[in-house]
This record gives sequence, C-alpha cells and structure tokens, in this order.
Amino acid sequence: MIATPYPRRQFGSDNFAGICPEAWAGLAEANHGHSESYGNDPWTADACRLIREVLETDCEVFFVFNGTAANSLALASFCHSYDGIFCHQLAHVEKDECGAPEFFTGGAKLIPLPGANAKLDPATLEQAAQARTDIHFCKARAVTITQGTEAGTVYRPEEIRALTSTAHRLGLRVHMDGARFANAVASLGCRPREITWEAGVDVLSFGGTKNGIPVGDAVVFFNKELAREFDYRAKHGGQLASKMRFMSAPWVGMLRDGAWLRHAAHANAMAQRLEAAISGLPAIRVSYPRQANAVFVQMAPALAQSLEARGWTFYQMHGEPDYRFMCAWDTTPEDVDAFAKDVREVAAGS
Repeated sequence: MIATPYPRRQFGSDNFAGICPEAWAGLAEANHGHSESYGNDPWTADACRLIREVLETDCEVFFVFNGTAANSLALASFCHSYDGIFCHQLAHVEKDECGAPEFFTGGAKLIPLPGANAKLDPATLEQAAQARTDIHFCKARAVTITQGTEAGTVYRPEEIRALTSTAHRLGLRVHMDGARFANAVASLGCRPREITWEAGVDVLSFGGTKNGIPVGDAVVFFNKELAREFDYRAKHGGQLASKMRFMSAPWVGMLRDGAWLRHAAHANAMAQRLEAAISGLPAIRVSYPRQANAVFVQMAPALAQSLEARGWTFYQMHGEPDYRFMCAWDTTPEDVDAFAKDVREVAAGS
C-alpha cells in the first residue's frame, strides 16, 4: 500500500483533497458492465441534464479533463488568432495556464487589467477596450472573469451584470472561469442562474475537481450558437474521453442531491473559522476579504518557514508576500484549530 504523502490534511490547495463520497458513489455506479463510449452513455446524459437543472436553463454542456482545457477551449470557441481577451492581472488564465489560452486560440492576446480584490470593474474594462481600436493592435473580442477570484473574493450578481452589460455594449463575449463556482454560489446564497446566464455570462467553465470530483470540469454554453462544433474542438484538443462515463458519473453523484453545494459551503465555513482564529494577530495581516474557501495573509517569510517546519503546507501566491491557506470539502474543525494554534504560537514567538 502506498503511504499518504501527508500524515494530516493540509491547507495548500483544495486539489489536495481526495474524492468526496458522493462522487465516488457515482463513479462506482458507472463501473458495472459495458456502456457506450465517447459520451454516448446514460451517465453523461444524466450529468448534462442535472447541470441544466442546477442552472435552470437549456444550455450546451461538454466535459473536459481539467480547468485549463475548459477555459482555453471555451475562449477559443469565439476568439480569432488576432483577438484580445481582457482578464484580471491575477487571473488563472494569465498566471497559471502556461500559455494554453493563446495556444488554443491560435495566438489571441491576453490583456491583463488591474482591479481591487482581484475583480475587474466596468470602467477599467471600457477604458482598455477603447484604448486601441486601430488595425495595428489586436481586436477586442472577449473578457474572462473568475468566480470566485484568485484572491478568494466573489463577484456579487450586480457586479457581474454591470460588467457583462459593458462588455456586450462593446461587442465582447463574456467567459466565466468557475473553477470554484460552487464556493461562490454557497458564499452568495444565490441561485446559480443569478450569477451566470441571467447576469449576462455567455459561457461558464464549471469546476468540479476542487469540489471533490476526481477529474473533469464542464464547459457550459448559455449562448448555444457559440457551442457550434465545440465537440470537434474538444476532440482536436485531446479532450474527448473514450470512457466519458467515468468523468460524468461523479457529477451525477454530486449534483443529484445537492452535495456539490453542501461541500462548498462546508469548505467556506472552515475558511471562515480559520480567519476568525488568526485575524488580529500582530504578525499576520489578512490580505483580502474572505468570501469563499481561502484565507490570504501577509506574514514574514520566517513565520512561514516556522509553520512549514511544523509540517504544514501552503502556497505563497502572486509573487507578493501573500500566503494562501485553502480549505477543502474534507477540512474538519479539528484541522483548522490545530493549524490556527500553530499559527498563533509561531506568531507569538516572532
């Protein structure tokens, strides 16, 4: 038996967590007998139906292996090689996807923009879109926003509506990177439609992996015309799973009784518990409003090293003195309390 690399749950990433019970059950149910391949199976059909029910609209749904593929192929579905795509300067598409959006679009240029708390605002978007409209610069085509953001914050419905209204007036398509979409919905306490199609989003990358699914995110087109021939694009990009049911069946397990939202709410609650336990420490400063399942702090590198020496794993983010403490679906109150205790002890000794 292979030993677990960590003797206890960590705060490095929600990707560290295993498969949640509901997703595991869905996977096990699909592992009996033979079934059609390449998505022509009942589990994939059921997963698509459940996503439409959750989002309360008729939409086109495709499953791909990961969020990078979901974001990049979605953007490629409506961007030419000479186009420009606006994003926040901390966006995952800009910082953490190894040029995949540019690759799959054939060269479309990502244009990073500033914004408080990792969120874009309409005025900045409009100014950037109108700054260059000559033929010597790329053509403004799209904007991508992250929900929840790379700083652990969340766009409110009215913020999304303001952005999409500006984008559409400028002729831009709107993509939402929803790697932690479930955490955003749980944080806002809203219906998923209120921050997607009803707010003007054209296509959503619906993340499942960080919420307890083993592998596979969904690309959801609310503007169905944009989905034309996306099946060919996914196949061309190496994203058509032959045994698709093993990507889609965990979604069935997660969606059929609301586990996707319960797990997200739990992860958020654990992050809230952690923030409450360490905020106010003189050696620790919370960097951003905690609105989802991450707590970002600024602290001296020596403090971070002391925590690592006690066996804790977490990430330093954004090239700044920001450290991210991430909670997952399986984080327990005891995990949080043990980590917070060490944070307080280390901070007190600084």
